[in-house]
Amino acid sequence: MSAPRELPRWPLTVMFVLFPLWWVLGPGEAVWIPLAGVMLLLLNRHGRIRIPRGFGIWLLFLLWMVCSVIGIDTEGRMIGFIYRALLYLTVTVAFLYVYNARVTLTPRYVLGVLTIFWLVVVAGGYLGVLWPLFSINTPLLAVLPQWLTANDLIQEMVVRRATQYNPNSWLQLDPRPSAPFLYTNGWGNAYSVLTPMVIAYLALVRRERRFWWLLPVVPLSFVPAFLTLNRGMFIGLGVALAYILIRSVLQGNVRAILTVVGIAVLAAVALVTLPIAERLTERVESSSSTEDRASLYIEAFERTLEQPVFGYGSPRPSETPGAPSVGTQGQFWMVMFSHGFPGAALFMGWLAWAYFRSVRERDPAGLACNTVLLLTLVESLYYGIMTAGLMVAMLAAAVALRPEEDAEPTGRLPGALSQEK
Repeated sequence: MSAPRELPRWPLTVMFVLFPLWWVLGPGEAVWIPLAGVMLLLLNRHGRIRIPRGFGIWLLFLLWMVCSVIGIDTEGRMIGFIYRALLYLTVTVAFLYVYNARVTLTPRYVLGVLTIFWLVVVAGGYLGVLWPLFSINTPLLAVLPQWLTANDLIQEMVVRRATQYNPNSWLQLDPRPSAPFLYTNGWGNAYSVLTPMVIAYLALVRRERRFWWLLPVVPLSFVPAFLTLNRGMFIGLGVALAYILIRSVLQGNVRAILTVVGIAVLAAVALVTLPIAERLTERVESSSSTEDRASLYIEAFERTLEQPVFGYGSPRPSETPGAPSVGTQGQFWMVMFSHGFPGAALFMGWLAWAYFRSVRERDPAGLACNTVLLLTLVESLYYGIMTAGLMVAMLAAAVALRPEEDAEPTGRLPGALSQEK
């Protein structure tokens, strides 16, 4: 029997390193769908596909999500359902690919690729800070038919902007950086889950030349990050710092403790130097987003009680005039409303399982991945984490759940799948 072929690095690299190109061309994260198809073909050629124990929770979620299609009642919602289903399958394939590519996609390499992606995110943030009204018509706009580009989501994809800003809004708020994503919350979610990976990568390359040019980018990244006025991101970063500090103290890791304290000091300096407090106060006073979200969460729960098993298949218009659609203000609430209470339990259950299974990790890469999973659990309550945030979380799980050494399969699943401890 011939040895399995090693899985190449390039599909993962193309996903993240070339992301500026995907942004300029128009599809953005949607290009990850065909790339996941390539990964699936390579996995099939690779031979036996190994999975970690507990991955069945996520597979059950996928099955439940597909079954919830019975709640779809319009053609437009069916298109959205199919798109989201493809994104879920995309992150699943990416997880399996990284989990199985243990020779080529080492933790150091995966963290390096995600660090480049973080640099792209930071660069997009600076684009929004320096040229807030920047926008481009992508080639996708010229290719797609007019009836399709009239869709709000498609319109935001084919006309790329540096900030989330509506000059016609009755709320006179400053533009907030969002590139290379559609929304500022997407930027904040990506930045918060990528930053622990960057810190871990710095620890891995601290004796190399790249450490010295990457290190100053960390405090420089605070400028666009804080100017997003993203309260959810602030919460996430605070949780990450506190968690890593507690873990470092328990381990007696003096270097990690000093690193966390140094980052906290730099963040405090940035808060004092930049006009963050004033702008954040202005945003809170002129916006009722907190009350609106609370109202939507209550509505999402009450309406899910009417279809508790499979949900509605997709978000629906709110019963409150002018409010965002129910199921659009947080991944947990979208999953609950779209796929019912069992769907929400399976989705969060997988993230919780991956977190607790990886909590034993003590090396920089393992601790960073474990922290990302904790952040994803927290931020799922108020962020829509598809697709970048969920993708990073799944890659973190793939790295953290790998066994320290290859073990014999402890069970068999249908086909070429084998389960590991």
